Amino acid sequence: MIYFDNAATSWPKPEAVYQAVDQCLRKKGANPSRSGHHMSLMAGQIVWETRSLVAQLFNIPNPERVVFTCNATEGLNLGLKGILHPGDHVITSSLEHNSVTRPLATMEEKGIKVTKLTTSISLGLDPHQVAAAIQSNTRLIILSHASNVTGVLHPIDAIGKLAREKGVLLMVDAAQTAGSFPIDVQAMDIDLLAFTGHKGLLGPQGTGGLYIRDGLSLTPLKEGGTGGNSEPSLQPEACPERYESGTLNTPGLAGLGAGIRFILQIGLAEIREQERVLTERLLGGLESMPNISLFGPELGKDRAPLVSFNIGNKEPGEVSFILDKVFNIAARPGLHCAPDAHRTMGTFPQGTVRLSLGYFNTFEEVDVALEAISAIAANRA
Repeated sequence: MIYFDNAATSWPKPEAVYQAVDQCLRKKGANPSRSGHHMSLMAGQIVWETRSLVAQLFNIPNPERVVFTCNATEGLNLGLKGILHPGDHVITSSLEHNSVTRPLATMEEKGIKVTKLTTSISLGLDPHQVAAAIQSNTRLIILSHASNVTGVLHPIDAIGKLAREKGVLLMVDAAQTAGSFPIDVQAMDIDLLAFTGHKGLLGPQGTGGLYIRDGLSLTPLKEGGTGGNSEPSLQPEACPERYESGTLNTPGLAGLGAGIRFILQIGLAEIREQERVLTERLLGGLESMPNISLFGPELGKDRAPLVSFNIGNKEPGEVSFILDKVFNIAARPGLHCAPDAHRTMGTFPQGTVRLSLGYFNTFEEVDVALEAISAIAANRA
C-alpha cells in the first residue's frame, strides 16, 4: 500500500518504536511507579523519560508540566473544561477540528460565550481579527497550529504575543504539527499545548498529552488513584498527578518516547524538508491537471504536509474508493471531523479527498498517486 493518510495516523513507524513497545510489554510491563519492585520502577522510568523527551521537543522548562492523556482530544477537553467557567469568553477559528468545536458547543449551553472567527483557508487567522474580538471577559484563545483539512498554519507567534499582552490564555492544538514543525512553548507564548502521539510524533495510538504552563491549575477531567499520596480524599494539587488518575499506557508511552528520540536524532529540519518537498511535488502535479479543485495555501507557501482536493463533481468517497481498490493508495475522504472548515471552504457536506504525507513517503509514491488521480479524472479508472 501507498499510505497517504498520515494526518489521521502516521504509518509506518520507526523500527525503534515497535521494539520499544515490545520490550516494555515483555520486560517492564508492571504498573508504573505504583509498587516498590524493580519492574514497577523501570516502568516508571519509561514514563519519566518520555515526559522529559516531550519537554525537550517543545522547550518546556519543567517536564512535570507535561500531562499524559490518551490522545489530543482528551488533552483539548482537559484544557477547555479545566479552564473555562460560565461567563467566560473564548475565541476560536472557523477551521477547527470537532475536538474543539464540539466541547465548545456543549459549553455554550452552560453559559460560556464563544466567538468563532471566519478564517482564510489559505492564510489562516489574522491576528487583527483576534485583537478586535477580545472582550473584557475573554479568558482563552484556542486554535489549531495547522488545519487538518487545508494545511494552513495559523500565525501562532503573533497571536501568542497578542494574547500575552492582553492577559488572555492561548491554547494550541498541535495534532497536525507536532513532530513536523518546531514548536517552542516559551518563544510562542503558548499556555496550553495539546498533542497526540500517533501522528507526527510517530508513536502508537492511545498516546498524547497536554502541556500546562507553570502557575496554571485546571479542574481535572477525572479523579482517582495517582500512585502515591493516597491518604487525602481529594485529588492532589501537584502536576502531573492531579490530571493522570489511573494507570497510564506505559507500552504506548515507551513507543512515543522512541518516536520522539527518532525525531530528535534525524532532526526536525530534515523531517520538515522531506515532507515539504513531497507536498510541493504532489501539489504541483495536481495544479497542472484539469478539473481538479485544490484547497489551502498556494504552491510555495508553507503548509502542513497534506493536500485536499476534489475531481469535478465526483464524490470524494468514490475517488478514495478507487484509489484504494484499483491503485492501492490510502487516502481519506469526507469532512475529516472538521465540518466548520468545510463550511468555510464551501465543500460541505460532501467534503474533499485528503492526501497526507509523512517522512517515510517517497517521490515515487507521489508520482504513482498523481498518475492514479489523472486516470480517475479522465475516467480511465
